[in-house]
This record gives sequence, C-alpha cells and structure tokens, in this order.
Amino acid sequence: MAQKKKKATSDRILNAAERLFAQHGFDGVTMRQIMRAAGADVALAYYHFKSKRDLFDAVMLRRVEVVNEMRLQALERVERSHDKDDPATVEEIIAAFVHPLLDQLARNQEEWRHYYALIAQINNSPEFGGAVMTKYFDPLVRRFIQALRRAMPDSDPADIFWGYQFLSGALTLTFAETGRLDNLSEGLCRSDDMDAANARMPAFIAAGFRALCMPKPKLAQLKAKPKKK
Repeated sequence: MAQKKKKATSDRILNAAERLFAQHGFDGVTMRQIMRAAGADVALAYYHFKSKRDLFDAVMLRRVEVVNEMRLQALERVERSHDKDDPATVEEIIAAFVHPLLDQLARNQEEWRHYYALIAQINNSPEFGGAVMTKYFDPLVRRFIQALRRAMPDSDPADIFWGYQFLSGALTLTFAETGRLDNLSEGLCRSDDMDAANARMPAFIAAGFRALCMPKPKLAQLKAKPKKK
C-alpha cells in the first residue's frame, strides 16, 4: 500500500513537472511551483528527486524509453521485410521514424502532448538541445542513419546528417502545435491534426532526402541539362 502511494505521488509530481517544463522551460519554473501543481508538500520533491535537474531527467526518462522502443521495433519490422540485397526504402525508414510518434500523439493527445512539446522546446535550445537530445535520442537516431546510408549507399554522409537535421526540425515544429498553420491556412489545416501530419510527413521528408543525397555527378547532369524549347 505504501509503495502504491509513493508511486502515485511520484507520478503526480512527474506529470506536473512535465506540463510546467513544457509551458515555461526548465529555468521558468521552480520546484515549489511544481509541487503546488502536483498537490504535494515541497519537502516531498527532495524525497523523490534530489534536485530540479534530477526531476527533469526523470521526466525525460520515463517516456523516452517508450518512444524509442516503438520506433526501433518499427524499423526492425521494415528491415525484416527486406533481404540483404534489397534494403528498406527511404520512405519506409522515415515512416518508421515518425509514424509511431505522430500516431501516439493523435491517439493519446492529452497524455502525451506536454512531453512532445517539451521535446520540441529542448531540441531548439542551445543550452539543453545538444546535451539532452544526445543523451536520450542519439543511439536510436544513429541506428536510423545507418539504415538511411544502406538505402542510399552512393550518398555523401554529410548530406544524410543534414537531412536528419531538417527532419528533426520539421518533426519538433509539428510537436509544438503553435497554431501558426491554422492562421496561415485560414482554418484549412490545424497544427494539432496529427493524422494529417502523419499522412504527409514521410513522403515529404523522403523526397527531400532523395534530392539532397542524389549522387553529385547525376545532380550536376540534371542541372546542366538544357531546357526543352
């Protein structure tokens, strides 16, 4: 019974911290504010977590293992459907990377939206982005980059890394749900419509990878090709 109560309190603190970190950033919220939002005494914060940074790391860790495992399983399913001489396509690899995330957000938006908003914020932070994203996501990302290099063996490795940079930016902007898309499209599109994003993003990103990673001699030929009159 005591263990259940301890876990329930810890979960309330993590949920409150996740929401407030996503809304105000790491430096924009205090432990006292988090504990007030969790409905718990501030002394309990240091019972469950040694510091605000430990709490932040716990917020990141409890969900990152879930999202990384989903994407790894999706990639492995794609790769098992191909033999050694027939690597997965760029489209399949990108779909394995983004579909599990966007589908989860579409199905369980209230549970996951603050975590994804926090990821979007961190990924664009010079202070936290490099260190935090490297710590929690780089092993998985490197696995996907290896798959992309097999899919495009003649590409310049630098182009693949730049392609990932652009993919990461598009994905985390989608997580942020800023509402700007709603305004630009005058209501035709909604930034919180994850099903719509999920249906479009893999094809868009894959086309970008293919254009960027096209072998340079072939790209030069296409640029030099005279226009038909």
